[in-house]
Amino acid sequence: MGAATAISNLLYRYAEAFDDGDFEAAAHLFDRGRLVMGGRVVEGAEAIVTTWRAWVHLYDGSPRTRHLVTNPIIEIALDGESATCRSQWTVLQATSDLPLQVVATGRYLDRFVRHDAEWYFAERNYAQVDLTGNTGAHMRQTLAS
Repeated sequence: MGAATAISNLLYRYAEAFDDGDFEAAAHLFDRGRLVMGGRVVEGAEAIVTTWRAWVHLYDGSPRTRHLVTNPIIEIALDGESATCRSQWTVLQATSDLPLQVVATGRYLDRFVRHDAEWYFAERNYAQVDLTGNTGAHMRQTLAS
């Protein structure tokens, strides 16, 4: 598998696990990395899961969302051992009380490293929120641009 495909798969695995409410699986994607959220650095699966649980409403174990990750611009370092990716995200949500809607859109800035022929997240920066809709059913905290 090529680097761009492996990195794209990491982007999509994160979205899939998060939307399934499997915060533990999503956090384990960062076993060799960290999250940057509004300038705050969160490292370690337990701390990441705790942060997400403090931020996100769950409905029977799921946030009832779909994270669409689009427009990945992947740049592989010349040595082939690291990469960066800029991508956009759109979060859709529907609950029993809320019709399907766009909750918010924004951008990720990701760094990746390759170790033993496998790619890993080194850092995900929740870099920017571009547009917001009704975030009340999704977020326990206010999204900041």
